[in-house]
Amino acid sequence: MTQSKKYPWIVVALLWMVALLNYMDRQMLSTMKPTMMVDISELQSATNFGYLMAIFLWIYGFMSPLSGIIADRMNRKWLIVGSLFVWSAVTFAMGYAKAFDQLYWLRAAMGVSEALYIPAGLSLIADYHSDKTRSLAVGIHMTGLYMGQALGGFGATIAAEYSWQQTFHSFGIIGIVYSVVLILFLKEKRDTEKADDLIKEKSSVFKGLGVLFVNISFWIILFYFAIPSLPGWGVKNWLPTLFAENLNIEMSKAGPLSTITIAASSFIGVIFGGILSDRWVQKNLRGRIYTSAIGLGLTIPALLFIGFGHSLFAVIGAAFCFGFGFGMFDANNVPILCQFVSKKYRATAYGLMNMVGVFAGAFITDLLGKSTDSGKLGKDFAMLAGIVAVALIIQLLFLRPKNKEFT
Repeated sequence: MTQSKKYPWIVVALLWMVALLNYMDRQMLSTMKPTMMVDISELQSATNFGYLMAIFLWIYGFMSPLSGIIADRMNRKWLIVGSLFVWSAVTFAMGYAKAFDQLYWLRAAMGVSEALYIPAGLSLIADYHSDKTRSLAVGIHMTGLYMGQALGGFGATIAAEYSWQQTFHSFGIIGIVYSVVLILFLKEKRDTEKADDLIKEKSSVFKGLGVLFVNISFWIILFYFAIPSLPGWGVKNWLPTLFAENLNIEMSKAGPLSTITIAASSFIGVIFGGILSDRWVQKNLRGRIYTSAIGLGLTIPALLFIGFGHSLFAVIGAAFCFGFGFGMFDANNVPILCQFVSKKYRATAYGLMNMVGVFAGAFITDLLGKSTDSGKLGKDFAMLAGIVAVALIIQLLFLRPKNKEFT
């Protein structure tokens, strides 16, 4: 089955659902604060809620490089299956939490288990797809993340109808069941040459890190990935709150409205960015970089309007523009990485990228929590536009690939 021309797209379809569950399980907490704080009083503080969101990101970030190293050296199928099963079990267990400390440590455990997925999943997709379809394949996979983010926005709606405990239980069971589906249908892909290399290199666990750290282009990619992660994670964790404040609506409405807007626009952005990039790179080696730059450029004015807008049209329009541009950026991070890093070290490389991106996210999540308490959330959102502009200029000036794919 793995030799079929259709199977690379079956892999994308299988992992699409994993990506959806990955983001849905982590995202729904951000919209369920009003219902949860009735039972857990510590959540009434936005600063405490920021700590709860940030612990996931710090643990997730510290685990990401290790997850990449592991994914480059073991069967990625079983790594993905195990990751999904554990974080789904943690989601299920969160429905039994009675205190803030219990939620805090469960979020930390979720950070460990979810970190194991992304490097393994993306490197598996990259191995199954050539430069002609890689951006589109990664883009389609990313739509699973956006869909999970959107469905997570309904956490408050479901919790209001039933209970926040039942919401965690239901989504946890779904993930546990789907891990069995992956056992039956997901297959690893390691070519003979790579398998032999891995056997020879087992004694040097950190060789991949050494190869990456002497690669100047990889350092540029790290910076270019980390800076947009500031508004990226800020939008994921605090946009529902900003919508509720700027538009003066309840969180049960602001949650779905904000997450669906971002998810729908990002969905369009990754598909458009993937198709454009796959075609552009056949004619120009910097095609993927230019596509990514166009997308990131769209997020700059969007952040200004998100931060300062108070009308429904302005805020929704800005959120749509941000999501579309960020989708174009998202679809091309791994394909750009493939132009500078050998397939032997791509999971390790993406693990490092994930680490710096998530640490940036943890920092901004904590900062925006304090901004919310002090009434400066919109202003701080808008200030992120200037930082993104710096990253965009550096990427265009210094990132120059020599091949469609590094070998």
